[in-house]
Amino acid sequence: SSQQALEQARAVAEELEDLKAAAKGLEEENGELRRQARQLVRGPASSLPQNQQLLAECHGLREQIQVLAAEMADLEVRGGSRAAWPMPSASL
Repeated sequence: SSQQALEQARAVAEELEDLKAAAKGLEEENGELRRQARQLVRGPASSLPQNQQLLAECHGLREQIQVLAAEMADLEVRGGSRAAWPMPSASL
């Protein structure tokens, strides 16, 4: 029925908004980790293990962002949404 379709569309829209918020949080965290990594690169060689850890975290966040972007694209296709949402940059 149209009522069920409307409820499903609302649920998909809410899930999409949740995913957008999660992606934004991950992008912000990734940006902070990248900033810290840049500072460590300029720092002493003794910070190399920490730098490697930050780079690994950045990589993990990038993967999470890509997964969220794929989920959002799927939701937009299922929900028929044509809302433009900037996709996160995959470059580090």
